[in-house]
Amino acid sequence: MTRDPSPAPLPRSARSLVMAAYALLAAAVAMDLATNPDLTFSPVLATAPVLASIGTRRPRVPLLTGLLALVIVAPLALADPEVALPVHLTAAATVLAITCVSTANVVLISTRERQLLQTRSVAEAAQRALLRPVPERIGGLRVAVRYVAAAAEARVGGDLYEVLATPYGVRILLGDVRGKGLGAVETATDVLGTFREAAQVEPGLETVAQRLDATVVRRRATEEFVTAALVEVPTGGGPAHLVNCGHLPPLLWRGGQVTEVESPVPDPPLALRHLVEGPCHRIRFGFAPGDVLVLFTDGVTEARDASGHFYPLRERLAAMPHLSPDALAARLLADLLAYAGGALGDDAALLVVRRER
Repeated sequence: MTRDPSPAPLPRSARSLVMAAYALLAAAVAMDLATNPDLTFSPVLATAPVLASIGTRRPRVPLLTGLLALVIVAPLALADPEVALPVHLTAAATVLAITCVSTANVVLISTRERQLLQTRSVAEAAQRALLRPVPERIGGLRVAVRYVAAAAEARVGGDLYEVLATPYGVRILLGDVRGKGLGAVETATDVLGTFREAAQVEPGLETVAQRLDATVVRRRATEEFVTAALVEVPTGGGPAHLVNCGHLPPLLWRGGQVTEVESPVPDPPLALRHLVEGPCHRIRFGFAPGDVLVLFTDGVTEARDASGHFYPLRERLAAMPHLSPDALAARLLADLLAYAGGALGDDAALLVVRRER
């Protein structure tokens, strides 16, 4: 059940300004009661419900404040007998009108925030169904993932990842849908569904990639395609395998040195396999105990600082101390967000894998 959202606390500077406004309002009422009877400050009481509506999600707060201000108009009218009655009536009408507007505004904001909270809850449920939490330990590996959607209120975007224990070892997928909106999410759903099934039954990692390609081809009503990196790590030891379908090469951290796991013959993205002849290419690379493999999407490396420079992931990773995958992923993400000023222009995914000793 969705609960009513609690309002965010006002910044200290905003609270100070609101308190100063209340003080000025009280001073105006006091001056009205103590000064010239042919002058009135009663119209300023219309600011009371506006001030009361700041920082609250309870409609009764500006409503009761406005009614109190309306009541105060009467003694001010008695204290200013030289002021024409229509002036006081106008002030009372103004207070009443502003009270109604302020109350309605609080109701509107509260309703929209409840709707937003419900939308977030649905998005979080969709994320749990689409992007399942990866196991911290699996098949002799320790794994951590971080994912940030570029849209401020989004929970699911076009990046996708999965880590599975299979009869052929641990198989890992990290991909990026080149598309936007609901269509990109639907494509990601199809790719993940195919991977979860094919990874368990296909002995060759390149065959898994070809099945993913066929899945995206069947969706080609739009111009979407998917870049993807598929990794297989045998549970009994030995080198790992990589099939790179147009994706950024993973980074391998070993003893403080970072290198790219590049494919000599890169394959095209999923849905564009028909542009080249022959099967997908699988490469072997050393992945010894203690090594760390970092897979990522271009939302990481294309993040820019205030000067427009791209985030130097390889250099930043090389400067990181030896950490657990979860701590390293958290630190990289924090560093990325600080570099980009707290906001990203594209979805960003980081998947960190360490082979245990």
